[in-house]
Amino acid sequence: MTLLLQVSDTHFGTERPAVAEALVRLALTLKPQVLLLSGDITQRATRAQFAAAHAFVQRLQVPHCLAVPGNHDIPLFHLPLRLLRPYARYSAAFGPELEPSLETADLLLVALNTTRWWRHADGQLSAAQVERVAQRLKQARPAQRRVVMVHQPLVVTRPEDEKNRLHGHAAALKALSAAGVDLIVGGHIHLPFVLPLANGGWAVQAGTAVSSRVRSGAANSVNLIHIDAAATERAVVERWDHDPAQDGFVPRARHSLQAPDRHAAAMACGEAPRAVF
Repeated sequence: MTLLLQVSDTHFGTERPAVAEALVRLALTLKPQVLLLSGDITQRATRAQFAAAHAFVQRLQVPHCLAVPGNHDIPLFHLPLRLLRPYARYSAAFGPELEPSLETADLLLVALNTTRWWRHADGQLSAAQVERVAQRLKQARPAQRRVVMVHQPLVVTRPEDEKNRLHGHAAALKALSAAGVDLIVGGHIHLPFVLPLANGGWAVQAGTAVSSRVRSGAANSVNLIHIDAAATERAVVERWDHDPAQDGFVPRARHSLQAPDRHAAAMACGEAPRAVF
């Protein structure tokens, strides 16, 4: 079994120190094997913010760390750097690979860089990116769960978030579902939810882990994703929220994500997909 910790939208530069310390304690207690950083690691992509983020990640002591940049991880006000070397500071902190991948006995995880230097907030997936990842997913072994990580979401649950969906989301969802994707994990909108996809698989969104930029009605939160090749479900996702009264992260929701044909059959019988928060 593989335990993944999804930490998104930390926005270092706006972090809450007490919440960050609580997340360190959680990671050291639960000992996940894989850390997923799904973008917006910093607030303004400064050297100091990336240094603080890197030091924080080191303290989590997770063996495998896979990260993707978010739109906030590209310098906004340093125009020469944004135009000529948009990922220089990100790469100095988290390595030159913008689309890392990981294979284990029960997991095939592929990350996609959805940022573009010419876009301020919204993201994009090219046809070439989608095709490359779809072909990789098709090569997964039967026991492996297929997981794709992005920053901006492919699906949303609220009309006000439609503007935040990735450019190219429809084609990407069709291709990734056809390739047998089990989970698509992302961040960006600071709203955690779990949603079945129409053509199979699940969308798993994370809230903001440690930033003060919480969304109304949503606490600081992270996701714990349990992958077990021997289990009947695709994955089990737990949302852990920070509770100031307890000075720590506590479990708030648990979702057993069934095989795609299970929820597809339900929707064929007239049940609309529901987001679970």
